Amino acid sequence: MKKHFFTFIFLIISTLSFCQTTISGVKLDETITIEGKKLVLNGAGIREKWWIDLYVGSLYLPKKSTNGAEVVNSTEAAAIKLDVVSGMVSSEKMMGALDEGFVKSTNNNIAPLKEKIDKFKSFFKEKFNKGDSFTFVNVSGTGIVVYKNGVKKGTVEGQDFKKALFGIWLSNNPADKNLKKSMLGI
Repeated sequence: MKKHFFTFIFLIISTLSFCQTTISGVKLDETITIEGKKLVLNGAGIREKWWIDLYVGSLYLPKKSTNGAEVVNSTEAAAIKLDVVSGMVSSEKMMGALDEGFVKSTNNNIAPLKEKIDKFKSFFKEKFNKGDSFTFVNVSGTGIVVYKNGVKKGTVEGQDFKKALFGIWLSNNPADKNLKKSMLGI
């Protein structure tokens, strides 16, 4: 009886360990449900600068894809999650990185999106802490819904904005080529 009990406990622990991926100390769920949509972890990786891990970026989709352009252009539900793993990530640095990312993902054509970008950046004005989590969810017909630590911060409408935002990580000119590959699972 005791042997069966320990076997049962081992099986439960083994099963639970397969439900999460851990990167740089961040446990990522294999599936998430946001805004009523079930999404699967497509891939995840580390954004680093000067050999310092800054955040874990993960991509959640309705079904897995290795095609960045397809994900950027899709109107389906999707989410990008950023988990801050360094105290060096600040609100100011994140907004500067977003500015650079939007310039790259739009081929320096940010003028049509300026108001939307400014609204998006307003969600990052609070102090950042190591362990903070940001989730950007594309909700068809609504736009990008932004969460910080599970709390809804606001929404930015428009497929044009979604393409520019997801393009920061998944376009032909991403912020970090290695992170793009990891998020696409390639």
